[in-house]
Amino acid sequence: MELRHLRSFSVVARTLNLTRAAEELHYAQSSVTEQIQALEAELGTPLFDRTGRRLRLTAAGGRLVDYAHQVLALVEQARAAVDEQPDEPTGALVLGALETLCAHRVPALFTDYRTRWPKVGVTVEQGDRGYLYDAVRRGAVDVSLTFGAAPTDPALASEVLAHDRLVVVVPPGHRLAALDEVGAEDLRGLGFLATPPGCGFRAMLEDALLGDVVIEAEVASLAAMCGCVIAGSGCALVPETAARDHVAAGRLTAIPLRGKHSRTAVTMTWQRRSAGRPSVAALLVSARAAFARQPVA
Repeated sequence: MELRHLRSFSVVARTLNLTRAAEELHYAQSSVTEQIQALEAELGTPLFDRTGRRLRLTAAGGRLVDYAHQVLALVEQARAAVDEQPDEPTGALVLGALETLCAHRVPALFTDYRTRWPKVGVTVEQGDRGYLYDAVRRGAVDVSLTFGAAPTDPALASEVLAHDRLVVVVPPGHRLAALDEVGAEDLRGLGFLATPPGCGFRAMLEDALLGDVVIEAEVASLAAMCGCVIAGSGCALVPETAARDHVAAGRLTAIPLRGKHSRTAVTMTWQRRSAGRPSVAALLVSARAAFARQPVA
């Protein structure tokens, strides 16, 4: 199986357009078609459905996509590992993080890392936990920063950098605003804004309220959720970091959660095999130092 065939397949699978794929790959369209046909012949099955005017992935093509991404990412990692010098990281690196961490914790880490290692081209990518863990597995993201525990996966390594306190945010003047802390018994019957099912923050809310939670509406973004609370649309459970600026400005009141579910981990995750790359190893060191200098609540 030739790498150029996998690379062409990956681009065609993403664009579902031979003309655009050929332009991106800097090949003639006929060359891209020949490479796809050669890969299909080698695998003994069609990878694209060519009926009608649009390309569609077949079931086999859909299954191949992730493997193609992993192989191509691994080749790039191998090339980077060979090219980099241990005492002078170079190349490209992708740091992925949740929205709240991108806004509040990544800027200082990004600036420190770029100052120390200017020859590394750093890209910061934002996504939810599921996307980020999958991207780390595929090699599309080198290191991710998330809230909560990392998934159990022998290919991944993870480390808790800090813990952030969970708080219930309400508008100033709300009946909970005068409390020093709240527990499940204080929150029963209140309408909460929540992230969609499957999101880590939704699970944190359900754990905190022992499953007895009234969901007023689902909001995918913590920043948007805080904005909705400010506008009077309910209350929400968020990491204190997400609400800190609004609390300082007097737009929200944050009441710490009481009990065993009162904190969430800030977790760094990476591929075990990538830790030998100087650029990745340097980022792990920089992240530990950044969180040690400015620990969260």
